Amino acid sequence: MKKSKRRKSTKLFSKSNKKKGSKFSLSTSMLNAGIAGMTIILIGFIFSFSNKQMQTGSKVDLQFPPMSVSESPEEIYEANPLLDINIEILNGCGEPGLAAKFSDLLREKRIDVVRSENANHFEYDNTILIQRTEKVNGMKIVADALSLDINNKNQVITLVDPNLDVDLTLIIGKDYRNIPSIRPYIRN
Repeated sequence: MKKSKRRKSTKLFSKSNKKKGSKFSLSTSMLNAGIAGMTIILIGFIFSFSNKQMQTGSKVDLQFPPMSVSESPEEIYEANPLLDINIEILNGCGEPGLAAKFSDLLREKRIDVVRSENANHFEYDNTILIQRTEKVNGMKIVADALSLDINNKNQVITLVDPNLDVDLTLIIGKDYRNIPSIRPYIRN
């Protein structure tokens, strides 16, 4: 009895292997066929792309206009140097693009605008110039460019902060339309 049990179990085991083997070979064949098909498609795409990338036709000669030798950047800077004033501009009224327009204005006045971004909130009613270092001349130049009264404590404030990397902070308030020098920049 023991021998017959062993034979039956061996036969069952070998039959299950054959079934698994036939399924395995069928799924392997299907997978190989899929890979071969994808390879053919990929080769077709590569061939098509390479044909489109090849130049065909006549040769085109490009001619650029002659460049006039002008001043070097050093000569331009020496003729019109930036002032030693670093300022940050903060939009405190929420009008989109306003800090960039103030940046353009001050850069034309040769003032180095270090950054322009939004303020911590948009509820500033008045435009404020804050002096961050002890460079009073820079504050006078910027206040003059913006027509701000240097003696008006609502417009010009001194809050020295050695941790900041700027000399001045300009917070644009809702009254920015009252600044005559910015009007041409707002129209554009």
